[in-house]
Amino acid sequence: MRTLRLFNTMGRQVVDFVALRPPQVGVYTCGPTVYRFAHIGNFRTYLMADLWIRTLEYFGYRVTQVQNITDVGHLVDDSDSGADKVLAAAAAERKSPEEIAAFYTQAFLDDSDLLRIRRPDHMPRATAYVPKMIELVQRLEELGYTYRIGGSVFYDVSRRAEYPKLSRNKISDLRGGYRIAVDSNKRNPADFLLWKEAGPRRLQVWDSPWGLGFPGWHIECSAMSLDHFPGGIDIHTGGVDLVFPHHEDEIAQSEPVHGGQVVSYWIHGEHLLMGGRKMAKSAGNIERVSNLVEQGHDPLAFRFLTMSTRYRSKLRYTQESLEAAERGLNSMRQRAARLDPATPLLSPPGQRFQQRFEAALAADLDLPQVPPLIQELLHSSVPSGEQRWLLGDWDRVLQIGLLEEAAPVNQPPPPEAVLELSARRDQARSSRQWQVADDLRSEIEKLGYSVVDAPAGTRLIRA
Repeated sequence: MRTLRLFNTMGRQVVDFVALRPPQVGVYTCGPTVYRFAHIGNFRTYLMADLWIRTLEYFGYRVTQVQNITDVGHLVDDSDSGADKVLAAAAAERKSPEEIAAFYTQAFLDDSDLLRIRRPDHMPRATAYVPKMIELVQRLEELGYTYRIGGSVFYDVSRRAEYPKLSRNKISDLRGGYRIAVDSNKRNPADFLLWKEAGPRRLQVWDSPWGLGFPGWHIECSAMSLDHFPGGIDIHTGGVDLVFPHHEDEIAQSEPVHGGQVVSYWIHGEHLLMGGRKMAKSAGNIERVSNLVEQGHDPLAFRFLTMSTRYRSKLRYTQESLEAAERGLNSMRQRAARLDPATPLLSPPGQRFQQRFEAALAADLDLPQVPPLIQELLHSSVPSGEQRWLLGDWDRVLQIGLLEEAAPVNQPPPPEAVLELSARRDQARSSRQWQVADDLRSEIEKLGYSVVDAPAGTRLIRA
């Protein structure tokens, strides 16, 4: 098995990857807080995790991925005025917290599918794990890491000599205000919430040894990850903004209960910038994956665009950069469409291309090396059938549709009638009603659209 090298945030260096239980690999990914639509800046991080997982599988590992859904407890801050984001959205949209969570979870999955992000093996919801969280807080209480303020329980960072070790911050620098507000009753500004006493108007509450309340944000990932990976986690992924405090606090909670190191490697992705600023709702510069489709773009062009920059570097996103990526991807597809049938027996030149591709993946996911490598292959003297085989093999990781038909750039979205027929056809195909699917294809084609069967569902191209 080829040696993979990755940048471990814990230690700040590129190191060899060694699985805890080879060939099995456990990956925990911090998932969405489902109170609003995820944007392409969020999805850059999820694409990074997807590409790491596909790379591990490409090199022969068997990956189990757990990605949580935060549907409760994501506070803006630790003070009494801290608002749970899910409940705030529920109030604003006049829906129940469960309706809000279900709606935005499905939207997240739909956009993930557009980008061909591999569905996690397990997607635990925080609300289903509250009893486990209570047990974890009780265990930390027994070990002497907590104190109470009324019906709330806080983690006492002074009891852990290593805190903080992932972010390399210093407790002396963590003064009041590093979050939006700090509970004045806390012993130390860096102490963080494990269990929050419920106020009188709180919609989601659970009974606990400390009274009615709800979990803090950080304890959720500890409870879910320890439950799914009791023997330890090989890789934990997330955005760079989660290094502190979320992942730092997760370590502080999990390690005392586990009895030592829980996560072997921490991988974090950098921000996507738009207009020179981190993409965020507060900055007013968000773009959804589905927005790209509505604008007539192939969502895989965005997936391809993210490969132009190392995952540990900021990515500057513009409409022009997306369109350039789309043109480049379509150019590759058009050239690939003229290749002979795939030939898996590689000549020495073909083998050298394969080695270079594998080397790029193994070197801390050096994907910017790959687009020029594809172009070089398509213009090389490597036999045509070998080129097709290589592109198909590489696309097992890349998932950019290298052997699919090139999509027109900036085509207007299909009319509602065509989209309805397409949805019915997808349902027929999933039910193996092939004749019905064929009849629906004919109806779509009569309305001026050709149909391409892609892994994410029917793709419509204006004829």
